[in-house]
Amino acid sequence: MEIRPERRLPAEITNDSAYIQGRVPLCRSSFSDDDELRSVWGAAWGASSEVGVLRRVMLRRPGTEFDEIDAGRWDAKLGAAFDPDGRWYWIRPQGPDLRRMQAQHDTLAETLRSFGVTTDVLPPLPGVYTKSIYVRDPMITIRGGAVIGRLAPTMRRGEEAHVTRAVAAIGMPILGTIGGTGHVEGGSFAKLNAKLALFGTSIRCNRQGADQLADILRYFGVELLTVPLSGFEFHIDGSLAMIDVDRALLSPSSVPHWLPDLLREHGVQPIWVDPAEVWAINGLAISPGHFLMSSSAPRTAETLDSLGVKVTVIDYDAVEANGGGIHCSTMELLRDDL
Repeated sequence: MEIRPERRLPAEITNDSAYIQGRVPLCRSSFSDDDELRSVWGAAWGASSEVGVLRRVMLRRPGTEFDEIDAGRWDAKLGAAFDPDGRWYWIRPQGPDLRRMQAQHDTLAETLRSFGVTTDVLPPLPGVYTKSIYVRDPMITIRGGAVIGRLAPTMRRGEEAHVTRAVAAIGMPILGTIGGTGHVEGGSFAKLNAKLALFGTSIRCNRQGADQLADILRYFGVELLTVPLSGFEFHIDGSLAMIDVDRALLSPSSVPHWLPDLLREHGVQPIWVDPAEVWAINGLAISPGHFLMSSSAPRTAETLDSLGVKVTVIDYDAVEANGGGIHCSTMELLRDDL
C-alpha cells in the first residue's frame, strides 16, 4: 500500500485563518435587527404586525388586460362569467368599467399617500393577467423581508416571478420561496402579533404550502397556526382583518368555531362584521385603530366608528367586481413595529 505524505495547508492560509479568528469581528446580530437591515439592505423591511403604522406599499394599476373579459359569458347559475380557456373570471353581470376601476384604484393610491405611505406602483403584466392587480397574493411579508408564494390558479402562474424581481429591485430581502406542490397566497396570511401568524387553508392554499411556510417562519421566531376555511372560501382576508393591536373584524360563518376563542386568548376582541357586508373585512389598517375600507359596507363602518375606530372610506366597488378588495390590492412592504 502506498503511503502518502500528510497534506499541509500553505502557511499563509493557516496564518490568514488565525488572523480572521482573532482579529476580524463576526456578525452576531439577528438578520431582522433594525441596524442590520438598514446597514445591509437599506431599510427595516417587512412588517411584524397587520396594524403598525404603514410606511410603504406595493400596488398594480388595472389596465388593458380587462379588455379580454366578455360579460356575454355570464352564467346566472354560477354567478360569474368565465373564460372557456380558464384565463379569467368576473363576478358581476355587467362587464368591467376600466375607467371607473382605474379612478377608484387611483383614489386608493392617493388616499394612502395622503397618510404618508410611499406607493410602489408596478407596471402591467403582459398577457391576460386580470387578477394581477391583487398584489397581496403572490407573496407575504414578515419582519425582515418577503416570502414568495406559489399561486394555485393556473391563470395567475407567473406573477410570482414578476413580484420577485420587483421586490429584489427595491432591495427587499427574499427570505424564502414556496416550491414543490405547495400553494401559499398572501391573502390567506395574517399576523396576529409579532410571534404568531394565521394561515387559512382552502381550495387555494394547501397543507404542503402551510408546512413550508411554517418552516421558513420559525427561523424568524414566528409560529404559524393553520385555520381551515369553510366551503369555497379562498383566503382568510375574507374572514378576518386586524384593525388594532387588540381588535379584529371577523366573519363567524367562514372560520372554525374555535377561532374567536383563540383570538380572545391572545388579547384580541372579535368584532362581528354585518353579514350582508363581507367586503368590509377586505380593508387595510393604516395604523393601530385606523382602518381603510370600502364604501360598500356602511353599517360595518358605523359599528367600527361607534367603537372608537377611525374609519376612512373610499369607493371600490368597480375593482371588487373582479373578485378582490382593498386588502387584496395592497401588499405591505414596510410597517413600523408596535
